[in-house]
Amino acid sequence: MSTIIFMLISIIILLVSFVTGSFIGKLLFNKNIKYEIKTLFSKIESSSEIVTKADIEVLPKNVQKWLEYSRIIGKKKILAVRLKQKATMRLDNDKQWMPVQADQYFTTDEPGFIWKASIKAAPLIHIVGRDKYWDGKGSMLIKLLSLFTVADSKGKEINQGTLLRYLAEMVWFPTAVLNEYLTWDEVDNDHAKATMTYKGITASGVFTFNDQGEVIKFEAERYGEFNKNFSLELWSISLRDYKEFDGIKVPAKGNVTWKLETGDFNWFNFEITEIEYNKPLPY
Repeated sequence: MSTIIFMLISIIILLVSFVTGSFIGKLLFNKNIKYEIKTLFSKIESSSEIVTKADIEVLPKNVQKWLEYSRIIGKKKILAVRLKQKATMRLDNDKQWMPVQADQYFTTDEPGFIWKASIKAAPLIHIVGRDKYWDGKGSMLIKLLSLFTVADSKGKEINQGTLLRYLAEMVWFPTAVLNEYLTWDEVDNDHAKATMTYKGITASGVFTFNDQGEVIKFEAERYGEFNKNFSLELWSISLRDYKEFDGIKVPAKGNVTWKLETGDFNWFNFEITEIEYNKPLPY
């Protein structure tokens, strides 16, 4: 009997240590991300600049139609963004979908973002992730149970990928398309190519518009890691369900898919639940 009691006590101690360690790990992870977010927002200067019809007239007609549809004319230029999203993601076509809760922060004059996510991998098992684009460089940090580093990715491929992510996600803060780091070329009535150049890195993507003026798709050649190697693949985001947040009309739902030789890999589906523009950080 004493052996059984000893085993039970040992299991309880291990479980308590496991839960405590994970809790402390999450506190430390969030503390570090909080510092990064404050750094990201530290260079924002207040501005009362209003977007006018004349500001967008240099852009392709389909881009102008999108910006008018998004209702940015007469609004203040967006300098900072805070949003929340819920999502599901999977690691391969034959893997299970995992629920995701995420917060994201953007700046626009000096383009950057921080995406902080909590992923429920299994009962009692969570993963935290932070994707960052700052000063022209990207990095991705992933920790199992907030303790064990699974990935800490940096380098030219990550820099290119995070720049393209920023470019695609400007649909949530459309006044950013007026910044000098972007150039636009009309492909046809329904498509426009955007090229972003910042800190010596250049990448392009194609926006697809419907007749209403909504952006319904973004596609670009983006670096991704497959079988432990980086390769340039077609990255596609479909967008839908436009809603108004803080007076700006943006797509609230979307699906992210890699178009691979082996077939489509839809790995991330999201819904935006909250957006705030030009608001100070709550801490």
